[in-house]
Amino acid sequence: MPAHQHYNLWLVLLSYVISVLGSFTALQLAVAIPLAQTARQRMMAVLAAGAAMGVGAIWAMHFIAMLACNMGLPVSYDPVLTALSAIIAFGACSLGLFIASSGAFSWAKLAAAGVCMGLGVTGMHYLGMAAVMMAAYTTYDMSLVAASLLIAIVASIVALWLAFNLRGRVQMVGSALVMGLAVCGMHYTGMAAFNIDEEGGQVPAGFANGMRGGNLGTSIFIVTVMLLVAALVIHYKRQQRRAAISI
Repeated sequence: MPAHQHYNLWLVLLSYVISVLGSFTALQLAVAIPLAQTARQRMMAVLAAGAAMGVGAIWAMHFIAMLACNMGLPVSYDPVLTALSAIIAFGACSLGLFIASSGAFSWAKLAAAGVCMGLGVTGMHYLGMAAVMMAAYTTYDMSLVAASLLIAIVASIVALWLAFNLRGRVQMVGSALVMGLAVCGMHYTGMAAFNIDEEGGQVPAGFANGMRGGNLGTSIFIVTVMLLVAALVIHYKRQQRRAAISI
C-alpha cells in the first residue's frame, strides 16, 4: 500500500533558512566576478559563488528537506550518490555563473546559462532522491517532474540575473528571501512527484551502511551555516582591504 509523506516543520524551516543564507552569500561573492583582474581571480570568484549557491543554497537545502520528510518507514541515504549530487550542484552553479559572466551581457547567454544551471540543479535533486534507500518501490508523477524542472530553470535565470545586477545589501537580502522560496518550491514540487509503495518492497543492499540519524539534518545546517558565515567574513575583510588600498 502507498506510504504517506509527513514533514518535520522544524527541519522544513531550517531548509528555507539555509537556502536564504546560501543565496545571500552567493550574491555577495558574485560581486567579485566582474571585478576580477586576472583569469585566475575570476575563476576563484566563480567557484566561490558557485559553492555558496550550489552546495549552500541548493544541496544543503535539499538534503535537510529530505531529512524533514517522514516517509513512514526506515530510510537511509547512499553516501556516494549523496556526495555526487552535491558535486553536480556545485558544478552546475559554477558553470552557470561562468557562462553568464563571460563577455558582454545578453539575454540569450543568460537564458543558456540558466538552462544549464537548472538542468544541473534538477539532476542533483533526482540523483539525491535516487540515494534514498528503503524497503519500497518508487515512481514519479512526470507532470510534477516537468514542473520542478521548469521552476529550477526559471529560478536559475533569476539567480544569475540578480548575481550580476544587484549591488545594494538590502536588495540582496530581499532577493535571497525570494530565491529561498524558489529553491524550496523546486524541491517540494519534486517531492510531491515522488510516490512510494511499500507493498512487496525489500530492504536494499547497503541500507545498513547508509547515512541516517535523528540529528543529521540539524548537524548539516550548523556546519553549512558556519562555512557560509566564514565565507562572508573573508569576503567582507577582502572588501575592506581593497577599499583601504584605493584610498
